[in-house]
Amino acid sequence: MPPKFDPNEIKVVFLRCTGGEVGVTSALVPQIGPFGLSPKKVVDDIAKATSDWKGLRITVKLTIQNRQAQTEVVLSASALIIRDLKEPPRDRKKQKNIKHSGNISLNEIINIARQMRH
Repeated sequence: MPPKFDPNEIKVVFLRCTGGEVGVTSALVPQIGPFGLSPKKVVDDIAKATSDWKGLRITVKLTIQNRQAQTEVVLSASALIIRDLKEPPRDRKKQKNIKHSGNISLNEIINIARQMRH
């Protein structure tokens, strides 16, 4: 028999998803089901938190405590660089194997490195 569930315990779950899109809830059920969360509500929260990163694959950190989930976007260097290239959002189903091209100044690279410092 599994141990008793402690409501004050903090659990952290990392997910990799596409920004701004409502993902498949069936993929989330095995990960967040044991914590007593509604997958539809969690997916809507993730879509709202990642709306700035539309079309990019990013990592999301779910902090679960007392059957409440807080979503937080975990920045990656590749996502920050692609965002600084100022490319328009793309539809992943229609456009495949994109080659990113553009110019980024050294100051923008330094700003990205400062954001990634932690």
